[in-house]
Amino acid sequence: MEKYRNKVVIFTNVASFCGYTDSNYNAFKELDSVYREKGLRVAAFPCNQFGKQEPESNANILKFVKSSYMYTPDMYAKINVNGPSAHPLWKFLKKERGSAVAADIPWNFSKFLVDKSGHVVGRYSHAVDPLDLEEEISRLLRT
Repeated sequence: MEKYRNKVVIFTNVASFCGYTDSNYNAFKELDSVYREKGLRVAAFPCNQFGKQEPESNANILKFVKSSYMYTPDMYAKINVNGPSAHPLWKFLKKERGSAVAADIPWNFSKFLVDKSGHVVGRYSHAVDPLDLEEEISRLLRT
């Protein structure tokens, strides 16, 4: 993903009808407002593999996020993040920061933090508030 060269990126699988939707999009918006000009990007990948919480079309997902949060991350087309049909990027992210016990993505809004060189430096569960990554993001943007 050449567009992210020399950027710090949060890769996340998203869903419109999840209990974590509001808190995550609001946190991503806040991080974006502070760090975008310094090189942070949020790459959001809609996924319907968890509780069927993203049944909408790509166009409707984008419309929902824009109208609900007045913010739009780098929004990609709906993908699978687990199983044989998992998107190659997500296979890579999981391989780089997986474990023998829990390599699969467990739920919506799992997050991977990638540095300017493309190295996966952190993997965070859906329960982690994106604002909790702020110190690490700031450090990565300074290097």
